[in-house]
Parts: sequence; C-alpha cells; structure tokens
Amino acid sequence: MKGFCWILVFLVVLRWVQCDLQMGHYGSSCPKAEKIVQDYVNEHIPNAPSLAAALIRMHFHDCFVRGCDASILLNVTSSSGNQTEKVATPNQTVRGFDFIDRLKSLVEAECPGIVSCADIIALAARDSIAITGGPSWKVPTGRRDGLLSNASEALNQIPAPFDNITILIQKFANKSLDLKDLVLLSGAHTIGIAHCPSVSNRLYNFTGVGDRDPSLDSEYADNLRATKCRTQNDNTTILEMDPGSRKTFDLSYYTLLLKRRGLFESDSALTTNSKTLAYINQLLQGSLQNFFSEFALSMEKMGQIEVKTGTSGEIRRNCAVVNS
Repeated sequence: MKGFCWILVFLVVLRWVQCDLQMGHYGSSCPKAEKIVQDYVNEHIPNAPSLAAALIRMHFHDCFVRGCDASILLNVTSSSGNQTEKVATPNQTVRGFDFIDRLKSLVEAECPGIVSCADIIALAARDSIAITGGPSWKVPTGRRDGLLSNASEALNQIPAPFDNITILIQKFANKSLDLKDLVLLSGAHTIGIAHCPSVSNRLYNFTGVGDRDPSLDSEYADNLRATKCRTQNDNTTILEMDPGSRKTFDLSYYTLLLKRRGLFESDSALTTNSKTLAYINQLLQGSLQNFFSEFALSMEKMGQIEVKTGTSGEIRRNCAVVNS
C-alpha cells in the first residue's frame, strides 16, 4: 500500500487518498535504489562531465511535457506509428538515453518492477550535477511512468531557443513555475552546450534580410561567425553557452546576459523584463551558495510537475517501451 495514506473525511469515514512524492519512497521496497544510481553516476560522470548537462536537460524536457513521467524516453513503435517526444525537434539533440537505460538495468537487477524510469531520471540529474561541483537538491520519489508520448506536445510545450519573454513566461506559468523559476532554471545553461541551428538566425538572418540580431553583442556575434558557425547551414559545430566557464556551475552565465552575450534569444529575453532582470541582478549581488540554494528550490519545484503517483501510469520494465 506504499504511496497512500489515511485521512479523516466527512462523517468520520476513512478513505484512501493518493499521497504526494516522499523522500525515501523506496526505503522498504528497494532500499539500495538511490545508492545504486548515485554510485553509478559518481563512477562515470567525472569521466564524461558533459553528460551532467545532458541529464539535467533531459529531466527539464521530460517534466515540461505530461509532467515528470519519463515520456521522453519512449521510442516510436511500429504498431502505433505515433511520433514520440524523443523524435521531436527540441529533443533531437538530447543525450543520455543509454546512460538511463544502464541505470535502469542495474536497479531492475536489484528490485524488478519497483523503481520508475521517471525517478531514475530525476535522481541521475541531481547526482550528476552534484558530482561535477554544482548544487544538490532534494529528490522525493514515487513518480510513476507515463503511458503516452507525443512529439507535437514536446514541440509546443518545451521552451525554445527562439522564444521571447512573453512566450517563456507563459510556458513556465503553464507548469506552475514563476518568473524566479524561469531565471533560476535558465541558470543551468552555465554548463550547457548548443549547436549552430539554435543561433544561426541571430547571426545571419534575424529579420529575413540577411541581418544580425541587434540585441546580441556585436563582438561576440563576430567571433561566433568567424570561429564557430562559419556558415548559416552549419548543423554540427558545438557551442558553449557559457564560454570559458562551461565546466563550472557558477554565476558566469548571468554576467554574460548583462553583457548581451546570452547565446539564445531566450537567454537574452531574460534581460527584457524588469522582474527577471531584477532577479538576475540579485543573484549576481549574492553568493554562489545563495545561487545554489535558490536553484535547488526551483529544481525541487520543477521535479514535481504533474507527477503520476499511486495507481496512475506504471513502472516500466524497459524505459523505452510501455509494458505490454
């Protein structure tokens, strides 16, 4: 009966109601689960630190579509032909699927059918950021895996590099996240990477007449054109979102925003609203530990978006397919 609790309702009638996520949800059903995830992350992520950014991005993209339910992991099946989130444009550069599959295999070997793929994503994202020197945060568990995944929902709901501040605010509000969460969660870009298609319009054809985005620092734009995205059709070159500081989870990303050197339009957009700009300045005036603490709170909030618990969804045996 894990995941449920008793409450007293009208006429002193006892009923079952679904509980929220809880710390140590697997304490009795799979007590080694969280340590299995943490140990594997601690063993492998230091040798491939860029995966930390990939895993937190996967967690973010998963939670923004149907909640944090591992729907991003589902493959397209030949029987349905349904295009899943995994193949949607925002997710075509998401990495880390094999890493999650390996974690799932380890946990399944210990406790078959107990730990959800959604919880594994959430735990792996937290542990990978922590082991690379970034913040840690609480990850209550008990999420269950979703049964559906739709590419069009991912395209419409995941914040895009081209979104302006109005669209960003709305997309975050749709998930019960506020302006402060928008600024803080964007801070994960301090360890992020991107590819040229996400910024090529800003460099080569911002309004359709071969011009450059005037909100982007001209020296920065010239450098990107000269050394990175040398042509408008470059689809492979990797860009650091926080040049010179990408391997360190710090406040440098926000400093660059004030210098008009945010890589995405959505990064630059954070300086176009008085409230988000004020949050940026507050973070820069505070300590790194303050940023870590504030970031942790927003991550905890994001990790509980529209979660499935109790009898909703399922515990997938294989993260890439729903149980038959």
